[in-house]
Amino acid sequence: MKALSARTRGLRVIVVIALALTSLGEARMFARQSPIPAPQPRRLDMKLRAVLDEHRSEPQRVIIRVRGGQRPSMRRALEAHGDRILAEHPSVDALTAVVHADDLAALAGTDGVLSVSADAVVGALGLPGVADGLVGGVVDLLGGAVGIALDPAESTQSPAVPPQALRETLGLDSTWTGRGVGVAVIDSGLEMSSDFKHRVTAFYDFTGGRTQSAHPFDDYGHGTHVAGTIGSSGAQSHKREYRGLAPDVGFVVLKVLDANGAGFTSDVIRAVDFAVANRDRFGIDIINLSLGHPIYEPAASDPLVQAVERATRAGIIVVAAAGNLGRNPETGLPGYAGVTSPGNAPSALTVGALRTGGTVARDDDRIADFSSAGPTWYDALLKPDLVSPGYSIAATAARRGTLYRSYPQLKAADSDYMRLSGTSMATAVTSGVIAMMLEAHRDAQPDAPRFTPNLAKATVQYTAFAVRNDLGVEYDPLRQGAGALNGKGAIDLGRRIDTAAPQGSFWLTYTPSPYTVIAGASLPWTQNVIWGSNVIWGSTITNNQAAWASNVIWGSNVIWGSNVIWGSNVIWGSNVIWGSNVIWGSDAIGASNGDNVIWGSAGTSPENTVWKSLEDSGVGVP
Repeated sequence: MKALSARTRGLRVIVVIALALTSLGEARMFARQSPIPAPQPRRLDMKLRAVLDEHRSEPQRVIIRVRGGQRPSMRRALEAHGDRILAEHPSVDALTAVVHADDLAALAGTDGVLSVSADAVVGALGLPGVADGLVGGVVDLLGGAVGIALDPAESTQSPAVPPQALRETLGLDSTWTGRGVGVAVIDSGLEMSSDFKHRVTAFYDFTGGRTQSAHPFDDYGHGTHVAGTIGSSGAQSHKREYRGLAPDVGFVVLKVLDANGAGFTSDVIRAVDFAVANRDRFGIDIINLSLGHPIYEPAASDPLVQAVERATRAGIIVVAAAGNLGRNPETGLPGYAGVTSPGNAPSALTVGALRTGGTVARDDDRIADFSSAGPTWYDALLKPDLVSPGYSIAATAARRGTLYRSYPQLKAADSDYMRLSGTSMATAVTSGVIAMMLEAHRDAQPDAPRFTPNLAKATVQYTAFAVRNDLGVEYDPLRQGAGALNGKGAIDLGRRIDTAAPQGSFWLTYTPSPYTVIAGASLPWTQNVIWGSNVIWGSTITNNQAAWASNVIWGSNVIWGSNVIWGSNVIWGSNVIWGSNVIWGSDAIGASNGDNVIWGSAGTSPENTVWKSLEDSGVGVP
C-alpha cells in the first residue's frame, strides 16, 4: 500500500478522533475551524518541536495538560485512537501517554489542550563520570545531557570530605540532629544498612509506572549517598565517624531512577504528588530532588516545575539541584544558563556546588566549575539560590549499586562509604542543614506554626557568606545566588523566629549577631534575600512579611514593608561581565550586541543550548 503523506495522516487522525468523541458525546473537544489544522508549536515544548522539525516518526512519550475537567475526555479520545496511557496526574489535569509523532501538531492544536511536554529523561546530578541511562530497555546518552559532574581520574586526585570535616565547615556541632523531621528523598532508592535502621518510614518504587510499596533497595547508589549525606547514623563506621549531618531524620524514600541513574519526568511528578498527598501520614517536611533534565519550556508550562510549585504551596520545602552544566564540555570554559529542571522552579531552593578545598576554613571555598549558573532558560530567573559544599563528599555507599561496582576508586577509607561530587551532593547537604534548622525552631517555638518554604529559603539566604574566586573577586549572583550555605547561622537565626507573630510585626525573639565564627574567622552574613531577579536587603527577615507565606510564589509581586530597601536587578546589573569566554554560542544567553547581551521581554528563547546540544538523545518508548 502506498504510504500516506504526513498531511493525509494528520487529517485521518482528526477524523478518527472526532468519530470516537462523537460516539461519546464529546465531539466539540476537538472542534476545528478548518478540516486540516495548522500546527500549534507554541503548545509544544522545544524537544517536541524538534521532533516535528526533523520529521521524525518514532512514537513519543508526552505529558498532556488539559483544561480543568477535560482529562477523562482526553483519555477516552487517546485510547480510541490507539494511543497508550501510561499515567494520570489529577493534580494538574494531565496525562502521560505514548502518541504517534505525526499527531503532535494536531494534538497541540486541540481545543482544551494547554501544553504538550516531552516525558523527558531525568538523571542523577551527582556522578563520577559519564553514565548511560537505561530506561525501559532503551539507552539514553545522559552524560551529554544532564549527568556529568567530574570524571573518575579527577575525583581520585581530590581528598574525600568526611562528614566531620563537613560539619565543621558549616559551623555545626552535635546539638541538632534533625530529630522529628521527615525528608522525602526522590532518587534511585536506598540500600538498607544499620546507617538507616528504624528511620525509613516508607519506601515506594515509582519506576516503570509503578507505585509499589517495597523493601528498600538501590540498584544505582546515588539515592543512598544522598540520604547518607543528609542523615546517615554512621553506624557502620568506627565511632560513627561517617554519620550524616542530621543523623536522626526520618526518611520517606521514593525511587524514580533505575540501575543506571535514569528515569522519566512523569514518574518524578507522581512521586512528588505522592509526597504531597501523604505529607501528614509520613511527616514529610522536606523533599530532596538531586536530579533533573534540560529546560525545554517556560516554568509556567513545565509539568515538573509545576509539581514542585504545588509541593511548596502545600508547605513542603523542596530543595533541588541546580545542575552540573556550568562548564562547556568542549572548551572547558565556564558558562551561564545551565540550570536544569526542576531547579528552575521559582519557589524551590535551588543549590549549586562548592569545593571546600579540603579545609574547614571558608576563605578557600570556590564554586565548582561544573556547577550550573543562571539565568534560567525562557524565564531568565536568577538561579541558583545559594551554593553549598558538593565536591568529593563522603557518604554511605550502596555496595550492590552500579556506582559502587563501576567506580571502586571512589571508595572512602572505610569501604562502606564512597565519595561523589555534584550539585546532587550540595542539595543533600542543604537538606540536612534545613532539617536541623527545623528541629531547632520547633524546640525553641514548640507551639508556633511550621516554617514555610519561602521562609526557609529566605533564612538560609540571609545568613549565607559571600564566595570569592582565586583573585579575591566575589562571584556574581548568577553563580553563587545569595552566597554559600552557613549551617550554624541558619540554625541560630531560624530558632529565633516566632512564626506565630502577626504579619508585619517584628518576630525575632532575640537578634543574633550577623556573623558566624568558623575556623577562628568571623564571617559576615550577606543579609540579602534574592527575590526573583532582585536583591533585597535591610531588615527583610526580621519582620513577618507577606512574602513568607506558602501561597506566595517566590519572586512574585508582593508588598514589602517600608523598611525594605530594593537593590538593583542582578541580571541587568553591571556586576556580571558577559564575554566570549562565558557565552557558548551567539544565542546561548540572549541576543548578542558586541560584548553585551540584550535580553528580550520574554526572557530567553534558545534555539540551541549551553550544553552540547538539545537534540533528542535517542530515548525511545517501551
